[in-house]
Amino acid sequence: MRFGVLGPLEVLTASGRPVRIPERKVRALLADLLVNAGRPVAPDRLVDDLWGGRPPGRPNASLQAKVSQLRRALDEAEPGSRRMVAYGPAGYALQVDAEAVDAERFRALTTRAHKTDDPRERAGLLADALALWRGPAYADFADDEFTRAERERLEEERLAALEEHARARLDLGEHALLLGELTELAERHPLREGLQAVHIEALYRAGRQSEALDAYRRVRERLLEDLGVDPGAELAALHQAILTQDPALDPDSGRPQTNLPTPLTDLIGRTEAVADVRALLNEHRLVTLTGPGGVGKTRLALEVAAQVTGRHPDGVWLVELTALDPHSADVAEAVSAVLGVRDDDATARWPAPGRVPPAQRLAGALRNKRMLLLLDNCEHVVAPVADLATTLLGAAPGLTILATGREPLGLPGERVWAVPPLDLPAADAAAPETTSAVRLFTARATAAAPGFALTPDDAAAVAAICRRLDGLPLALELAATRVRALGVHQIADRLDDRFRLLAAERHGVPPRQQTLRATIDWSWEPLTGPERAVLRRLAVHADGCTLAAAEAVCAGDGVASAEVADLLARLVDRSLVVVTEGPRYRLLESVAAYCAERLAEAGETEAVRRRHREYYTDLAERAEPGLRGHDQRAWLARLDQETGNLRRALDGAARDGAAAHALRLVNALGWYW
Repeated sequence: MRFGVLGPLEVLTASGRPVRIPERKVRALLADLLVNAGRPVAPDRLVDDLWGGRPPGRPNASLQAKVSQLRRALDEAEPGSRRMVAYGPAGYALQVDAEAVDAERFRALTTRAHKTDDPRERAGLLADALALWRGPAYADFADDEFTRAERERLEEERLAALEEHARARLDLGEHALLLGELTELAERHPLREGLQAVHIEALYRAGRQSEALDAYRRVRERLLEDLGVDPGAELAALHQAILTQDPALDPDSGRPQTNLPTPLTDLIGRTEAVADVRALLNEHRLVTLTGPGGVGKTRLALEVAAQVTGRHPDGVWLVELTALDPHSADVAEAVSAVLGVRDDDATARWPAPGRVPPAQRLAGALRNKRMLLLLDNCEHVVAPVADLATTLLGAAPGLTILATGREPLGLPGERVWAVPPLDLPAADAAAPETTSAVRLFTARATAAAPGFALTPDDAAAVAAICRRLDGLPLALELAATRVRALGVHQIADRLDDRFRLLAAERHGVPPRQQTLRATIDWSWEPLTGPERAVLRRLAVHADGCTLAAAEAVCAGDGVASAEVADLLARLVDRSLVVVTEGPRYRLLESVAAYCAERLAEAGETEAVRRRHREYYTDLAERAEPGLRGHDQRAWLARLDQETGNLRRALDGAARDGAAAHALRLVNALGWYW
């Protein structure tokens, strides 16, 4: 249940339904308990607050009646809520989480805003905080003495938040937009020097110097007339800066430079990820985001970079590396082009004859800069990016690099952060809409098919789509574009043919992100022959496999068993194979479907299935005597883990007419079953 005091008293259920609290005295009792924020209030004080100097004949009984009415109203709205109105030796208290009261949410948001250096993030947090206000605090109890101190305290906090919000927007260069709002606010609060300073500076930055000086004169006269004091140091310094036309007051001074694109959609389900990556950037100068294609590395990096612009006075710059040729890439030239660093920029710094190498020229230009470079999509140019990062980080102590790619750069001091897929609903989840994968799919489906809404009838199909697409944002967005034509049930039914289903090209994105197949192609093409062989052969497994199984099934035809472990490790580094506890090695479902096609193209399907069947038949036969001995527990756990592979081996034996293998498996697994 939620409570609103930033305006008229309001009570809402968890689902947002208004709760009616009957009678003013009962509402006043609730307001009094909310004013005290969970602290117990003595019955005598509550009687005095509610009835003033004219208490009823039996005050304690009357108070208990109001308490009972309040408890009943809360309990009827949400069963069990009557317990929130607790009674103890010190009196009555309303026991609710701080987040359940809008005043406490307001304070939490403003506290977070105070702690951030990024003006954009600060402005957003303060805007969210101020949006909670629906009018004066405790508006329907403005004449009651018991709310006076809290109303004054909250109003002061609101005005402070308004000032800070205006200052953050001024730092973002929004002086023209601010003026209309600030003029009225400054007139209502003529003695708040911080607010007046922001208003005067906004006037000056908007090119209205004479009006800024007039505004300062009026504030000075009002302070002398009402308080008998001169303007404080902040206002006096601002006045002097306006008179001298200080360059620091230029509309563009102090604003972080950046070429980051403005996202067209909200980032869903990545709040914790953004916080984690920001924390890494606070401590490390090289952070690399890795993960499979379509997991959202670029989108996450852009969000993080946008939030930390205020910490980098010389800018936050995106360098997109996708278009570079892996065989002739000059990453330094690409970065120099984005930053505008030319040959003549470094002449004085590098007087040696001949042309300065691009990396050295760039290092010289960045030597004294405090900057963030976002190097996006490094996977096909890992070596040159690693070389350049080593040179730049060694020469420019104020430089930070955030890289994205399907594998790490492999440098000392690099912090690697693997971007996970979105949270998935469990098969028996009662409310799949709370998971980030379902929320993303629903949001994009609603955009593609106006009128679409997640209903109980659709929830299971949407949850299945999210699970089968492994929670990959790109795949979910591609599937969401099909909702208008097919509906979610048809999409769920057709995911066995996912590459045809998700083949509609998207405009405005790189070619590698236009279809699901193109995304996996981008990862497949740079692989060596042995890497491709191991990867496609892994597709015959169900629910992953152990290293021993991979060595038995994926070796052969040019790949030695001893090489498989190293090849697997390289595929893990390239985010094509997922390592789970054990360790076990598995493929995401879309990667497995892609590799199954590649296996068929190579003409290896029958041979690899046969090796898979032989390995798991042998495993079952080795397990059978162990199931009857002192190692029974270990073998049961081992076979439980391999249930998917054992079932696939048995089904394959039956399908391929391998009756001998089928009978051996059944005989070996009978005791286990």
